Amino acid sequence: MPRLSEVIAALEKLWPPERAESWDAVGTVAGDPDAEVSRVLFAVDPVQETVDEAVKLGADLLVTHHPLYLRGTTTVAATTFKGRVVHTLIKNDVALHVAHTNADRADPGVSDALAGALDLRVTGPLVPDPTDPAGRRGLGRICEVEPPVTLRELVGLAADRLPATAQGIRVSGDLDATIRTIAVSGGSGDSLFADVRAAGVDAFLTADLRHHPASEAREQSPLALLDAAHWATEQPWCELAAAQLDEISDRNGWGLRVHVSKTVTDPWTAHAASNATPIPTGAPN
Repeated sequence: MPRLSEVIAALEKLWPPERAESWDAVGTVAGDPDAEVSRVLFAVDPVQETVDEAVKLGADLLVTHHPLYLRGTTTVAATTFKGRVVHTLIKNDVALHVAHTNADRADPGVSDALAGALDLRVTGPLVPDPTDPAGRRGLGRICEVEPPVTLRELVGLAADRLPATAQGIRVSGDLDATIRTIAVSGGSGDSLFADVRAAGVDAFLTADLRHHPASEAREQSPLALLDAAHWATEQPWCELAAAQLDEISDRNGWGLRVHVSKTVTDPWTAHAASNATPIPTGAPN
C-alpha cells in the first residue's frame, strides 16, 4: 500500500504544479505525507458534499480539479464552509490534492476529456504551451467532427453526452450549418475567443460565456457557440484522471481502489425556458 507522498509524486508527474497559471493554487491542501492510501476519489469541486462522499466511501485521498483556497485565507475555522471542509478532512484522515490549470494544460488534459466525451478527434491544442516542443500540451483543443454534422445534431450530441445539468446547452448560430471543426475548452472559455477565431473553426464548445464577449464573437464571424455548464465540461476529466491513476497503481502494484464522484456540484439547480408556463409564486385566490 503506497504512502500519500508516493501517490502525490505520481500525480505531480501527470500534472506538474509548475505548469499551473501563476494565480492558481494547486497541490496538496491537507494530508500526512506518511499516511497510507488505499482508496481515492476524484471530483470537480472540494465542497462539503464531495468531502462527505469521500468520508462515506472510506477514501484516504480526495483529488479535485477546483482549488479550495484559490485566493488564500487567514482562517480555517469551522464557522466558514471552507473551514468545515478542512475540519472534516482532517478529522477523518482524508487528504486533499488539487490539479487545476496544470491539468488544463496537460497531455492528456481537461479539454481532451471533454473532446473524448463527444467522440471528437483532437488535432492539437488551441493555445499551445511554448515549453512543449512536441506541441501537444496547452489550453483547449482543436478537433475535427467526423463525419461532419449540423449544429443542431452537435448540440443534441453534447446534451446527450455531457453530464446533465439544469442549464443544459445554450447555443448561438444557424442550427442547419455544417460543423466540420470545433474548438473545445473545459471551464470558462470566453477569454479564448481570439485564439478560436485564429484557429478558423466552425464552432466553439466551452462554459460561462458572458453576453459581451459572445455577442462580439458572433458579430465578427459566423462562429457557432455551445455554452455548457462549467461543471459539466470538466467532470469528464475526473474519469480520465481516475483511469490514469488506475494505470499507475497497476504498474506499481499498489492495488488502489479509484472512484469518480457522481455528485452533481453544479451550483444551478433549476431552469425555466422563456416560453414555459409561469411557475406559481403563491397560493391560488
